[in-house]
Amino acid sequence: MKKIPKIIIFGDKRRDNVLETIEKFTRFVRGKADILANCFRGDCLNNLLKKTDYAVVFGGDGTILSAAHELSENSVPVIGINVGRLGFLAEFSLEQVKQHFDRLVTDKKLIEKRMMLKCTITGRNKKKLSSTAINDVVITAGPKFGMIGLKMTVQGQSLADCVSDGIIVSTPTGSTAYNLSAGGPILSSHLSAVVITPICPHTLSFRPIVIDSEKKLEIHPQKVNENTTVILDGQIFSSLSVEDVITIEKNKGSFLVVDNPLTTQWDTLAGKLNWAQKLKYKTK
Repeated sequence: MKKIPKIIIFGDKRRDNVLETIEKFTRFVRGKADILANCFRGDCLNNLLKKTDYAVVFGGDGTILSAAHELSENSVPVIGINVGRLGFLAEFSLEQVKQHFDRLVTDKKLIEKRMMLKCTITGRNKKKLSSTAINDVVITAGPKFGMIGLKMTVQGQSLADCVSDGIIVSTPTGSTAYNLSAGGPILSSHLSAVVITPICPHTLSFRPIVIDSEKKLEIHPQKVNENTTVILDGQIFSSLSVEDVITIEKNKGSFLVVDNPLTTQWDTLAGKLNWAQKLKYKTK
């Protein structure tokens, strides 16, 4: 007898067309899947997630990131249906999911493990924050908007002193997000690496750098503003002072994403950001 997958639905109902798209999907999967719950912005209980085979998330990448902590802790693969704008994690249209649903919930080869970061902030020997990030850990100067000074070490060895508006520490998944906008490189999502990209550095010589994700990065603030903040995936915020130490390392667990079999990462970049487009020559 064919096993019916157990799924949980996530969606940001404030977005246009999300509720309508969820209703269409719900009608489609009737008899094909068992919907355990319809969760909005992290309202699901962990005991339900432990029974879940797949999470279907409706919205954009931000909607997926808002649910990512719970989903990664319970090793629940995500099928992202894009009802937002760009959608690098939300790879599917509703029609694509309907067309390939049976394969998506049975073909384990489509499940990709995405590297995550673990960020710990310690101040005066007291832990202020310990959480994970799929995209990035960002330190932003904040008001009064003076440049901040950050000293960085990798495995205890000095890396660089950075005077800038902040810094972005990104995973390969997050390399197409804030990192890309700040001039950082695009990494293949399969890599186990970390990108460190300064935000408007006050020097011509500090360029983005890629390091081995197995190495521990520590950031020691030298000069900060009143509202300098550490931001994880645009979802978790923590204030920063010069007494704090930020430790960033590879998280033991991974975030599981169901890849779209119809496209590659490079197709997505080309289609959504016009990456590496051919030159258009003038013809007579």
